[in-house]
Amino acid sequence: MQHPLVVIGAGPIGLAAAAHAVERGLDAVVLEAGPDAGTAVGQWAHVRLFSSWAELVDPAARRLLDAAGTWSAPDERAYPTGGEWRERYLRPLAQVVDDSPHGTVLYDARVTGVGRAGRDLLVDSGRESDAFVVHVQGRGGHRRMLASAVVDASGTWTTPNPLGADGYPAPGEREHAVRITYGIPDLADPAVAARYAGKHVAVAGRGASAQGVLIGLASLARRDSATRVSWLLRRPSVGDAFGGGDNDQLEQRGRLGQDARAAAGGGAVTHVTRFRTEAVVGQPDGRLTLRSVDGAEVTDVDEVIVVTGFRPDASFLSEVRLDLDPALGSVRALADQIHPDHHSCGDVAPHGHRELTQPEPGLFLVGMKSYGRAPSFLAMTGYEQVRSVVAALDGDLESADRVDLVLPETGVCNGAGAFDAPDALAVGGGGCCGATASGPELVTLGRRAGQ
Repeated sequence: MQHPLVVIGAGPIGLAAAAHAVERGLDAVVLEAGPDAGTAVGQWAHVRLFSSWAELVDPAARRLLDAAGTWSAPDERAYPTGGEWRERYLRPLAQVVDDSPHGTVLYDARVTGVGRAGRDLLVDSGRESDAFVVHVQGRGGHRRMLASAVVDASGTWTTPNPLGADGYPAPGEREHAVRITYGIPDLADPAVAARYAGKHVAVAGRGASAQGVLIGLASLARRDSATRVSWLLRRPSVGDAFGGGDNDQLEQRGRLGQDARAAAGGGAVTHVTRFRTEAVVGQPDGRLTLRSVDGAEVTDVDEVIVVTGFRPDASFLSEVRLDLDPALGSVRALADQIHPDHHSCGDVAPHGHRELTQPEPGLFLVGMKSYGRAPSFLAMTGYEQVRSVVAALDGDLESADRVDLVLPETGVCNGAGAFDAPDALAVGGGGCCGATASGPELVTLGRRAGQ
C-alpha cells in the first residue's frame, strides 16, 4: 500500500486490527482520541466482563506480545475487569504495536473527518484509486493524513442513548445534567456511593448494564435503608430481562442476571413499567420529577442513572459513501442477524470483509460500530472481523474469506422495539437464551460461489 492503513480507535478491536497489519508487514497508524490506549475501557474500569481472558485476547495480538517477551499472559479462565483488561492487555499491546517498524499509535488525535483526497462526496471519478484523507485534530492542531484504507473501530462509547423516549434528550435532560449519570457508576467507590446513599435514584434501562446498577444500588440500600430505587421500564412487565441464568453459556452474564433478579425483587426497588420519559422537571427543593409520555410521573428523584445503550457516531464520515441499516445504524449486511427485536442469542453468522465493506472502497466499519445500536457485540466477533479485513487489504483473499467463529449463547434477548409485547419473542416458552441442544457450533465461511 502506498499510504498506511489508518485505524480509528485504540480500543480492543482497533489495536487488534493494527496487530494483524503489523504481523503482515503492513504500515498502520492508530488514531486514538483519548490520552492513552483503551481510554473508553478505562471509563468503566470497575466493571467485570462477561467474557474470560481466553475470549478477550486477539490471536495476532497474543503472538506479538509473546514475541516481545515483556508480557505476562493472564489466566485464561479468569474474568477481568475493564481496568485489568486495559492494564494487562490493551496498554502493553499498544506499546508493542508502536514499537514495531510498521506500527504507530497516536494519542489525543481525534478524527474529525474522513474523505477522498481532493474529492468531495459528489465526485465519482477516482474513488477506487485515490487515497483517503483523514482530518485529525491533535496536540499540534489540525492536520491532514493520507491513507490507503481506513478501518473505523471508534466504537459507540462516546454517544450514549439519552433518557428521552423519542431518541433525543428530553426537555430538561440537559438542563439537569448534574443529577444525571450515563453508564454504570462505581458504587464500590465510597465517594461515588455517597452520591446515591440515602437517595431516591431512578434507573432507566433493562439490559446488563442496568442490571449491574440495580445490584449495586440494592447493596447500597442494605447499608443505608433510606436508599430507594425506581426502575423505569418501557415494557409492561419485567418479563425476561434477566436472561438465561444457568443456561447462559457466558457464565458471568448468567450470574449477573440471577443477582439482578434478586436485587429487583428486594424492597428497595420499585418497578415502574410502561414509562417512557417525556420530560425532566426541576422541583422547588432541587429534586426532579420525571414525566412519562402518558402523563405518569416519578417524583422526588435525587439522582438519575441512564443505562439505555449507545449509538454510533457517523458525523465524521459525512464525506464518504456509507450503506447502513436505517434503524440500527449498523452495517446493513449484519442488521437482520443482530437486531435485538428478533435475533436469537449467539446466532450471528461468521462475517468478514465482504459483509463489512462499504460503498466507499477501502473503508470498513468494525467492532461495536459495525453493530450500530445493537447491544450484543462480543470481542471475539470483532477480532475475527479485523483478521478478515486486514487479510483482504493485504490481498490474501483466501484467508480473508475463511471466517471461523464460535459464539456462546449470550443471554441477549428482546430489544426495545417490542416493549409493548414482552412475550412475543420468546422461543419455546423459555426465551431465546435457553441452551441449544448441541451447544455452540463452529461455523466456517468459505469462499462464496462465483467469487
